[in-house]
Amino acid sequence: MKRKMSLRKKIIFSNKKSKGINKVLLVLVLIFMMIIIVFNYINRMVSPVLLSYGEIESKKIASLIISRAVNYEASESLDVDKLFVVHKNEDGEISTIDFDPVIVNKFLQNAINTIQVNLKHLENGNIDKINLGQDVLLNYDRENLKKGVFFEIPMGVVFNNSLLANLGPKVPVRFRLIGDIIANIESKVTNYGINNALIEVIVKLVLSEKVILPIISNTITVSINIPIGLKIIQGTVPNYYFNGLNNSSPILKIPME
Repeated sequence: MKRKMSLRKKIIFSNKKSKGINKVLLVLVLIFMMIIIVFNYINRMVSPVLLSYGEIESKKIASLIISRAVNYEASESLDVDKLFVVHKNEDGEISTIDFDPVIVNKFLQNAINTIQVNLKHLENGNIDKINLGQDVLLNYDRENLKKGVFFEIPMGVVFNNSLLANLGPKVPVRFRLIGDIIANIESKVTNYGINNALIEVIVKLVLSEKVILPIISNTITVSINIPIGLKIIQGTVPNYYFNGLNNSSPILKIPME
């Protein structure tokens, strides 16, 4: 009888122990599921807001570096007057104006190299090697830049409330340059006075970079147009000068004496 009672107690104790283990496992599973649900909520509701801020700031600093690099190369190695090739007809009048391909290609290559080198220095935290002027990163935290972090987003911005915008932990934002930089030179021609043309030389650059946050990342395209010079092309004064009209204007031609 004593053996049977002892065996029954062991069975009861074993059942209680297994039930306790099952409860612990159930609690752990519930906690794990709650973590997944919370993480999905944060990823769905919070991440897009943080990523949007990160993309805006990433475009700002990339545009700043690009502008400084292009202006630096333009001041160092570009003569705008030599950039144009002017063709004249037999009467000495201007017939066509082209860009000098050798000067254009050399300038664009130098500008691209300068942009890539300085963006890589910024990406790796080597800000002391950025040679685009001491004030180029004046509005950024140099200690964070040395860690490869160019901006920190307060978690409070997800509430879309100015009073809460600076609350909560800060999320670091990094970026990585990916792909090649595409660069072209374009011109914008406008009328200037009588039979003169004002030519504005514009460098158009497009690059791709990855914005990196701790919980999400995204690839963005940065496109920027930078004017680098102006040139006035003088032509022959015409016998008649016509300066345009609108729907209510009479068509008049004014003879030039």
